[in-house]
Amino acid sequence: MNIWLAIGLTVVGCYAVKLAGLLVPAGVIERPLVRRLAALLPVALLAALTAQQAFADGRALVLDARAAGLAAAAVALLLRAPFLLVVAAAVLVTAGVRALGG
Repeated sequence: MNIWLAIGLTVVGCYAVKLAGLLVPAGVIERPLVRRLAALLPVALLAALTAQQAFADGRALVLDARAAGLAAAAVALLLRAPFLLVVAAAVLVTAGVRALGG
């Protein structure tokens, strides 16, 4: 029963956040600072999620095959490779490092 209560509270919370976003006056959204924050916030959150997934293992920082794959993806991005090639480079490097025992 506790799981269903948690799911129900999560549903209500998500709906409330969505509704609050719709109720914000247009004048607030048009401010330059708000527009800039709205543009930069998804990038910051994605970067934080990527760093946490690539370099964390529970409570410790680690450098393993995931970090090598992330580095390969960064190099591919710097070379302006298409997105699928970036993903393929990350996958291949990660799999290669893991196959070599890293």
